[in-house]
Amino acid sequence: MTEVSSLTGRLLVATPALADPNFDRAVVLLLDHDEEGSLGVVLNRPTPVSVGDILASWAALAGEPGVVFQGGPVSLDSALGVAVVPGDEPGKDTPAGGGPSGSGARSGRGRAGPVGWRRVHGAIGLVDLEAPPELLGPAVGSLRIFAGYSGWGPGQLEEELVEGAWYVVESEPGDISSPDPSRLWRSVLRRQRNELAMVATYPDDPSLN
Repeated sequence: MTEVSSLTGRLLVATPALADPNFDRAVVLLLDHDEEGSLGVVLNRPTPVSVGDILASWAALAGEPGVVFQGGPVSLDSALGVAVVPGDEPGKDTPAGGGPSGSGARSGRGRAGPVGWRRVHGAIGLVDLEAPPELLGPAVGSLRIFAGYSGWGPGQLEEELVEGAWYVVESEPGDISSPDPSRLWRSVLRRQRNELAMVATYPDDPSLN
């Protein structure tokens, strides 16, 4: 099998052509991507459920809006925490971490993050929601809680990329804590320094174009 170039830590931005309603105008942060498959969370699907309603001890650390986000259609009864730890980025030669399950985790050089946090990419990492929040609280710049996740089997994401379902762009720590998730799809595209910036003007209803 051809070696897969890891996209861990990148964003998948749904193209206007993507027909799956689960991912309409979705912005997905990839938490793990290798030859065994891919796993990520949708950053712009807030739910009406308050973090305090399901994880009261973490509510104070959750950024605005302080609600649970739907990370994807898989395992909606499970919760994932993704947090940014400012100033804790390793050198460029530090490999990224593995997925939430810990399977296939890669050991990286550079400073280990705070207790209860495992680096995924740069300053972005996964939170152990079983850990006491007070251990992590002083280090966290922003925190999002996700119900469920988005998953792809071996080669499945690569097929969707070939079909033109996704744009792949670099993530920024601020993407995790966007206070207005409804604008994230357009804002991520708008900051690209290529033709993708024009896609940000694509109408919600193509018939209006």
